[in-house]
Amino acid sequence: MRAAVVSKFGGPEVFQLVEMPDPVPGPGEVVIGVEVIDTLWLETAVRSGAAQEYWPMRPPYVPGGGVAGQIVQVGAGVDQELRGRRVAAHTPGVGGYADQTVVAAEAVVTVPDGVNLTTAAALLHDGVTALALFDVTKVGPGDGVLVVGASGGLGVLCVQLARARAGRVVAVARGAKLERVARLHPDALIDSARPDWIEQAQAVLGRHGADVVLDNVGGQLGEAAFTLVARGGRFSAHGSPSGRFAYLDRQAANERGIAVTGIEAAQLAGRNRSNYLEQALREAAAGVIAPVIGQTFPLDQAGAAHAAIESRTVFGKTLITTPRDLRRT
Repeated sequence: MRAAVVSKFGGPEVFQLVEMPDPVPGPGEVVIGVEVIDTLWLETAVRSGAAQEYWPMRPPYVPGGGVAGQIVQVGAGVDQELRGRRVAAHTPGVGGYADQTVVAAEAVVTVPDGVNLTTAAALLHDGVTALALFDVTKVGPGDGVLVVGASGGLGVLCVQLARARAGRVVAVARGAKLERVARLHPDALIDSARPDWIEQAQAVLGRHGADVVLDNVGGQLGEAAFTLVARGGRFSAHGSPSGRFAYLDRQAANERGIAVTGIEAAQLAGRNRSNYLEQALREAAAGVIAPVIGQTFPLDQAGAAHAAIESRTVFGKTLITTPRDLRRT
């Protein structure tokens, strides 16, 4: 099989396409013939070497925490009926950037009819995270929700879920991405590139402010958005594409009765994560959420996919695909 390997820490150019032995499933495992691979901003940070104190990966390694495809082999103790089934699955944090990958059979989630594998891959992390964040922040019908960074894969889903669950949604994006975010039909759209964006958002939200702020960006933008949270509101400081999470004044939050949560609230594993993925796929099948696929790259251009993510010019989700004529399953 082919795999995109991070040969050393560094820029996107460190990727090498390598031929590796086809994986063999052990007891309780399956081999997935990968068709679509999820990508995350976090994977670019790990590849760069900037997150060595937090993540155990050391080159050479095959990145990739989630894939969608068909089961092509099953190990001992696994139902043979699973062979050929369309599935999505989280990997153990590595091994996804490849034509095939091995996962535990209990980790796979069947992709329902009517949902394509591209959509399934796009929901592996962003769909799971969005649903978890909405549960953690207890978004309800009467809430006003401010989505900071509404143009990314996660931000798009947050806007869609807020439209379905909340009373009002205000989306924050910038520049050329504003027009595309407008197609998601938020109740209001704010350009964070404007120096007076906080004042504009406050005018839209009113004196009460936002009941819930979902910060998908972090840094100074997230810190500014914190000022817009209503007394007794909720702030989710889970985003860090700016280079860091938002630094918040916890004393000020306590004084205003604001519940602050971070990325740890949406870090799921095992059955809990699979349950959220199943829910995300059901929501997609029902038309409640529809991830926007901004760009796809073939496996041999994994570096280009990372470069696009790091440029912060992409809109929606970035995915990697394995061309059918080269896929060996």
